[in-house]
Amino acid sequence: MRREYYLILIIFLLVIIYIFVPKDTLKEENSPKEILEKRAVFISYIELGNNLRGKSATDMKNTIDSMLDTAKNFGFNMIILQVRSFSDAIYKSSIFPSSRSIVNVEGDKLPFDILKYFIKKAHQKKLELHAWINPYRVSNNTDTSIISKENPAYKLLNTSSIQIIDSKGIYYNPASSEVKSLIIKGIDEIIRNYDVDGIHFDDYFYPASFTIDEREYKKALDQDKSLTLQEFRLSIVTSFIKETYDLIKTYDKSILFGISPDGNIDNNYNSNYVDTRLFCTKKGYLDYIMPQVYYGFLNGSKPFEETVKSWNDLITNDIELIPALAFYKTGTIDNYAKEGANEWVEYNNIIAREVMLSRNLSNYKGFAIFRYDSIFGSDLTSTSFLEKENLKNILS
Repeated sequence: MRREYYLILIIFLLVIIYIFVPKDTLKEENSPKEILEKRAVFISYIELGNNLRGKSATDMKNTIDSMLDTAKNFGFNMIILQVRSFSDAIYKSSIFPSSRSIVNVEGDKLPFDILKYFIKKAHQKKLELHAWINPYRVSNNTDTSIISKENPAYKLLNTSSIQIIDSKGIYYNPASSEVKSLIIKGIDEIIRNYDVDGIHFDDYFYPASFTIDEREYKKALDQDKSLTLQEFRLSIVTSFIKETYDLIKTYDKSILFGISPDGNIDNNYNSNYVDTRLFCTKKGYLDYIMPQVYYGFLNGSKPFEETVKSWNDLITNDIELIPALAFYKTGTIDNYAKEGANEWVEYNNIIAREVMLSRNLSNYKGFAIFRYDSIFGSDLTSTSFLEKENLKNILS
């Protein structure tokens, strides 16, 4: 009798479990794993020009839908969209003119608000969208005639706030207080008017020109004669990064702020004047750092494994490490890699291996691919195609 009682009790408990325990729990082993890592892809002004310029508004929207679907279906969950590449905008701005990546002539009317549409569609597809800005670059050539009168750079031509640099382009002076105010105002315009998930800067910080900030540096020397040019420029960029972070967090703490500096840590400090050591050790500057670790495993100067581990070890605060990877190098010769020059031609699983290695790092939170056309364009090499398939396999 007691045996029958226990049997009835067991059956009763099983029925209760079946009725009240969520079915997802019972099927947990067969359910797809939650994606915890950031999987980002850059969409630059080059992609925007190649895919959108010259099309009707309807065709542009269809193309944007297709690009986002392609990224989502591949396994990406984060878009880094270049919204301001040359002191211009792909959105409706009261500060900057429309971008030549969308319209034929800078300042022409946008067919629609490109950023607003990207955000709407990205969020519908559960994709984060981070607004990518080039703070200081006005143009990548020295022709001032293409700068429209609506561009804030126009009125600053022939002043110390802008310099034309031979063989490089036209740049804002990072040390100019007027420039700093302009860029901060532009960031404020974005975060207040658009539901972006983040603000992103790439590696275009200080342009390689001594004279661009000569006036401001001389003034600083009047206060501190021992101040080196490197110290001065590091302080300028650090102050700018800090003010940007504080602006974003004061408005909305959920909006992330990150930068994508040179993969060579020393270059950032000595050439680009970006104090990544400070940002990776002190709080209050960044939410994530996305170093451009654009190296193969056999690179003779900066092998990938050693370099990405150096970035990981640099971080002692709580910012996230999201290495940016060079899919654009697949199938090509890397002339700067010394004995590793042919690695990207001879191997077709470099990117996948870099992701898998990075996943073991203590501060790793994801990876980013530079850039959209390099992985989804129509002219992939056979090596690039296999790289793409191998990457896809580890994202499934």
